[in-house]
Amino acid sequence: MIPYTVNIKLAARTLTGTLHLQNKTAVDWGWQGLIAQGCHSSILIIDPKTSQTIQVLERHKANVVKVKWSRENYYHNQSSPYCLRLASGDASGKIIVWDVVSGTAHCEIQEHSKPIQDLEWLWNQDASRDLLLAIHPPNYIVLWNGDTGTKLWKKSYAENILSFSFDPFDPSNMALLTSEGIVFITDFSHSKPPGSAGKKVYIASPHASPAHTKPASAISLAPTGAKKALNKVKVLITNEKPTAEAVTLNDCLQLSYLPSKRNHMLLLYPREILILDLELSQTVGVVAIERSGVPFVQVIPCAQRDALYCLHENGCITLRVCRSTTTQEEATDPEQSTHELVYDLRSQCDAIRVTKTVRPYRMAICPVNENSAALMVSDGRAMLWELKAHTGRAVTNQSSGLSPLYTPISFCGSPLGTKPEKDSGSVSQQHDRYKHSSQHLVARHDRLCISTTFLRQNLTYISVYADLPSSHYLCQEGQTLIAGEALPPSPIQQEVQLKFLLSGLLSGLPLPPFALRMCPPLTTKNINHYQPLLAIGTSNGSVLVYNLTSGLLHKELSVHSCEVRGIEWLSLTSFLSFATSAPNNMGMVRNELQHVDLLTGRCFAFRGERGNDEPPIEMMKVSHLKQYLVVVFRDKPLELWDTRTGTLLREMAKNFPTVTALEWSPSHNLKSLKKKQMAAREAMARQTVSDAEQSIVESSVISLLQDAESKSESSQAISAREHFVFTDTDGQVYHITVEGNTVKDGARIPPDGSMGSIACIAWKGDTLVLGDVDGNLNFWDLKARLSRGIPTHRGWVKKIRFAPGKGNQKLLVMYTDGAEVWDTKEVQMVSSMRIGRNVNYRVLDIDWCTSDKVVLASDDGCIRVLEMAMKSASYRMDEQDLTDPVWCPYLLVPRAALTLKTFLLLQPWSGTFTMDITQVDYTEKDEIKGLIQEQLNAMSNDMKSVLQDPELTLLQRCLLVSRLFGDESDLHFWTVASHYIQAFAQARLSTAEGNTQGEGTKPPPPQNHLDICNDILCESSYFQKFQLDRVHLQEVKRSSYEHTKKCADQLLLLGQTDRAVQLLLETSADNSSYYCDSLKACLVTTITSSGPSQSTIKLVATNMIANGKLAEGVQLLCLIDKAADACRYLQTYGEWNRAAWLAKVRLNPAESSDVLKRWAEHLCSPQVNQKSKAILVLLSLGCFYKVGEMLHGMRYFDRAALFIEACLKYGVMEADDSSNKLIKSAFLEYARLLRSLGLREGAALWASRAGSAGEQLMEELFQGEGGMPESVISEDKELGQESTE
Repeated sequence: MIPYTVNIKLAARTLTGTLHLQNKTAVDWGWQGLIAQGCHSSILIIDPKTSQTIQVLERHKANVVKVKWSRENYYHNQSSPYCLRLASGDASGKIIVWDVVSGTAHCEIQEHSKPIQDLEWLWNQDASRDLLLAIHPPNYIVLWNGDTGTKLWKKSYAENILSFSFDPFDPSNMALLTSEGIVFITDFSHSKPPGSAGKKVYIASPHASPAHTKPASAISLAPTGAKKALNKVKVLITNEKPTAEAVTLNDCLQLSYLPSKRNHMLLLYPREILILDLELSQTVGVVAIERSGVPFVQVIPCAQRDALYCLHENGCITLRVCRSTTTQEEATDPEQSTHELVYDLRSQCDAIRVTKTVRPYRMAICPVNENSAALMVSDGRAMLWELKAHTGRAVTNQSSGLSPLYTPISFCGSPLGTKPEKDSGSVSQQHDRYKHSSQHLVARHDRLCISTTFLRQNLTYISVYADLPSSHYLCQEGQTLIAGEALPPSPIQQEVQLKFLLSGLLSGLPLPPFALRMCPPLTTKNINHYQPLLAIGTSNGSVLVYNLTSGLLHKELSVHSCEVRGIEWLSLTSFLSFATSAPNNMGMVRNELQHVDLLTGRCFAFRGERGNDEPPIEMMKVSHLKQYLVVVFRDKPLELWDTRTGTLLREMAKNFPTVTALEWSPSHNLKSLKKKQMAAREAMARQTVSDAEQSIVESSVISLLQDAESKSESSQAISAREHFVFTDTDGQVYHITVEGNTVKDGARIPPDGSMGSIACIAWKGDTLVLGDVDGNLNFWDLKARLSRGIPTHRGWVKKIRFAPGKGNQKLLVMYTDGAEVWDTKEVQMVSSMRIGRNVNYRVLDIDWCTSDKVVLASDDGCIRVLEMAMKSASYRMDEQDLTDPVWCPYLLVPRAALTLKTFLLLQPWSGTFTMDITQVDYTEKDEIKGLIQEQLNAMSNDMKSVLQDPELTLLQRCLLVSRLFGDESDLHFWTVASHYIQAFAQARLSTAEGNTQGEGTKPPPPQNHLDICNDILCESSYFQKFQLDRVHLQEVKRSSYEHTKKCADQLLLLGQTDRAVQLLLETSADNSSYYCDSLKACLVTTITSSGPSQSTIKLVATNMIANGKLAEGVQLLCLIDKAADACRYLQTYGEWNRAAWLAKVRLNPAESSDVLKRWAEHLCSPQVNQKSKAILVLLSLGCFYKVGEMLHGMRYFDRAALFIEACLKYGVMEADDSSNKLIKSAFLEYARLLRSLGLREGAALWASRAGSAGEQLMEELFQGEGGMPESVISEDKELGQESTE
């Protein structure tokens, strides 16, 4: 028989409760896939996939106000590993950077003593990933090295800074939200503080803005309602300080750049969201709430789609997706057209019940897929919502203007479509099949197809179509738009609706105070069914039972109607608890004493009808053998009960002394009684069985039966003698003996003169300890008849308890200001904790949970399981015994995490797809292999089946694994690389087909494009279309001459001369620029391509540029189609981004490519050091060989080898004499990397393709093993054939 073992190893942990108001903004969801949440001075680390708290960080002394995960946009290797690094700031101004896995602090930073206002890790350069920017109130921004705690620079500003936001498209731009307005900084750098004080602008409140209303003539035609009124907000940002009544900036809750498109900013007010175009300093979109609507609390803009997650005051999360700038209504009624960005409500989750103590604080969004939201509630709950798609056309209201949502067209170039008839089911069935996946899923089709699940798992792939005039269609909403051509929904797509589903819920402890009691200790008798359960009585009358092995709630029992005052266990599955109501004017209360059976949840009143209108119960104590119960009242004699029968044995006389402290003795006569009873039963057995019938076998059977019978009877019938002692108000000690229903008064010991009024007693073995209200402890050695008094000078001794375990004489003592552990053998203190000295919370209750761990309830709403030293409760995450396995490669040691990634990327191994690491030739310790296998097992079955799909291409696999790992750098690289490798491969194929078909055939355009969040990396035609739409919107929203001038300038650069001339001619005659604008309009309309006029204009343009008028000179050059020269001038004067923009919208592919290549070289320069960005630019130009060289030169060996392999497979790179050296070198270095990870089989495969140097490595790999394995040779042949194909 296999021995049954119970895991009773308890880890130090913290059970958290309600949040403090200062924790409101302390939540962050990292690329690592985990959520950090501040709870008083602790930080919870939550795994959203399994809804488990997997770490609690404790080191702060003040409430945590900000938490920020470090970014993952760097190349990961053994020197820059996957690691869980978190920065947290508290209300005392301290910042701690954590190693979350070990629960230790990297460094601690302190500048001022006021709460940290904002934190952000810098992510925008390749030099360092340790830089942390913080706002230290009132007006300082400080850049720290988050690894060492060194201050790099500090800058002060004139106003109080509330928060900041970085421009995701240009790291030198940031905006500070101050108490008076916004400060725009354009020269932010990690190397030195900003030189200028920034450009300060003031915000006129939307309601107070004088331009808030429409002209009188238009009012009658306009629709009513807050939204339509807000559509006409014209001037929002001004350089002049508005009048006092016009400013209510305190209303502005949040400022954030939009990560989905360049130069747009979001301002959040309680009743509206304003979208600003920063080029115009003008509102181009408004999301307003009707008068009866619920105000906003927070907004998070998405990066992959122009969509907003909004949190409302009732806890409802709404998703709003941007639609096009114009609708069909425009054709029929131009006056009713919205002429702005409209964000349609696409989905919303259920609201919560808001009370005084329960209100939503903040939400966080998964940054990898942007399809999951976590809502943090003030009562400690974390609600995890997942955005899912379900098929089927909804009944749409035509007047709403909502356009349908469709599934994507393709994933990594593989068209998505319905499966042929042999497939297992329809799209909706596949949706059901994959609906539980924790990541986006890829369904298996003949060609790799994706069901609607992919849409719900990744907001990137939501495509929005509408029957709109193509010239006005906002192209980032559709995945099939090229150069303004709107394709109709394809038959292979399926319309879907979005909805939020609650995928997880974590709830914390209720409000303190708490009453704690640990279940009876582990013994050799109960080891087979023991569970370490902690009963927690709460202020609302319920009793929570937690399993301390997992830290999860085992049972929640609603037992009482008022605050629970005390709990005593009767067995491992039942307990007694008492509660007292508020006293009436006579001082009388209602006492509730309940018996609870944990297995069934059955409760009954233990004292029957007693309990109404009597003095409150002070305490109850159950005897050592759980036979008897003493109930002590405030002004009434105590009661003695039999717990087995539930009968009252004795109610003491009225003259019985007032009890101040009481404790049962651990000594009893049960063993001697059992021996006597057994002897008597054996004698009876001998008499009843005749000698003739007795044989050896029968006698042994009979004796076993008798033994079992006697045991069962003895446990019920025997009433052992037990004792308890108590003290009265004078300090006299009384000794009482209870046996059956007889109660005897024993010896009385006179009071000790050195002790005050006795407050508590503890008794174990031969040691009795008394504690008094003055902080004195008196240790009695009953055997040696000695006593020793120790003054602790800590005030009232509230509670003392001996630790469980034979011979364990440790004592836990609770005071009003903390707790201590004493060793009663040596009579000395072991450890101490005191409020204000080493903790910032007050201890409410104490108990032992094992022989060496204590459990404390504190007034910050937390319950902490601590080592006996009572130090910080942070623990190692990899030592936790979690109920559900957690997928988080960051928990592995660096080498193992990289091995796991490689194992997933290089499937199949030896020709077979496997999720078992032991099937691979991997030289590593079994312990590390086991940890990697645990991670593989933690993956969902759906994800495993996708990763083992033989039709998953290398590009798809790289994208999938980068998402699984939350690897920001990898994800950006492979998104752009997979798009352009396929686009160029398709173009090449089309060209070849065109050549065979003859002249005049035009290759088809690619079916999809990169999203506009990739900005300059998008296709030129799509990028140009987006810019034209944007200028059209700016033109509609312009409200001053400056705005009109900017629009005209943009139109000239975009080549829209006719419209530009119209705008120039709008200048009024009293404007000082009237003459210049009129001449400019004439110039634009009369430009000819004759040589003399061109040379004159070029000369004027170059003179202008030389004299500091760069923008004007560039405009003139664009007028005469010299945009390439204009780009060169812009680059010469350091306007690199502007030059790249102009190249994308005006130049042909060859000229544009030259400009962007020069930009890439600039990005690679040491002073800029943005090689990662340069690589993405080169990818968009199809410079794949150069990208391979750069990756190899930067020592990104795995990325280089896989990229080159993908290029060879798609035919966009040829293996010829010029490229062979790079290919072999990249494969060789990758083979060496695999060898360093211990993956010999993978190393051999890549080395076999690396030429002569690879052969040498092969010999080293298989020295003395008789050459290379056959699996590697056969796989190498297959790969070689694929490359040549």
